[in-house]
Amino acid sequence: MRISHSTSDGEKFEHDIPQFGLGVFLMSEEGECKKSVLTALEAGYTHIDTARAYNNEHEVGEAIKESGMDRESLFITTKLRRGHATGFDEVIEHCQKSLELLDTDYIDLYLVHAPPENSEHRAPVWKGMEYCLEQGWVKSIGVSNYGPTHLEAMRSYATYMPSVNQVEFNPWLQRPHLFKATEDAGAKVMAYSPLARGHKVDDPELVAIAEKIGCTPAQVAIKFCYDSGCITIPKSSRTERIVENIASLDVDISSEMEAIKALECDYVSGWDPTTEP
Repeated sequence: MRISHSTSDGEKFEHDIPQFGLGVFLMSEEGECKKSVLTALEAGYTHIDTARAYNNEHEVGEAIKESGMDRESLFITTKLRRGHATGFDEVIEHCQKSLELLDTDYIDLYLVHAPPENSEHRAPVWKGMEYCLEQGWVKSIGVSNYGPTHLEAMRSYATYMPSVNQVEFNPWLQRPHLFKATEDAGAKVMAYSPLARGHKVDDPELVAIAEKIGCTPAQVAIKFCYDSGCITIPKSSRTERIVENIASLDVDISSEMEAIKALECDYVSGWDPTTEP
């Protein structure tokens, strides 16, 4: 998949991103993240999504080094912690810290983890992100948990609009208004919690759809996100789930797409700053 940054005069800078990856949220036990990343790389994953707030960037870096894979063949996404998103200089400082923890020369995609709580910080923080992009420390920049209002406001201060908006998206939370606002900003939707944090994996309607198709319920939900055009990053630290999740890409859900879409119920499973002022 291609992601791009559009400038105010319409110029575009494009970058390739693997549409499927491993999320490492809540992998905080020592060695858990490293083992999961190594398992994922062996299973064929090439995209790892982490964040400073997850406290495991160092294990992602260790796993990549231990895997022996070329850095250029992998894609690393990480995020500027919301509490660190307070100004231009703070962005520079924490980007450098993430580079150090990941033990890498560059980050493929760097995201603001959520809209800074103080709205006056949003423009200088984004200017800091743009500076990181221009220095080559990061290959692309984006946002996470930004709502339509936040994206629209960026037009007044951004030289480069975000390439990605990472938000919760799944069959029970399809967010058509936010999806359109993200695309209108020139960004791709990156779907986290494709299984609604596991809350809906036993949904009887989802189970019935999976039985019709001949796959697992989790695979239906993951492939729905993928087929909807989202960059999709299911989280798992269990070997069998990591393998099962990437096998979702071979599942054909086209015959049941309308039934899956009908699962929409505006179910937010966790944190949702997209509706904040």
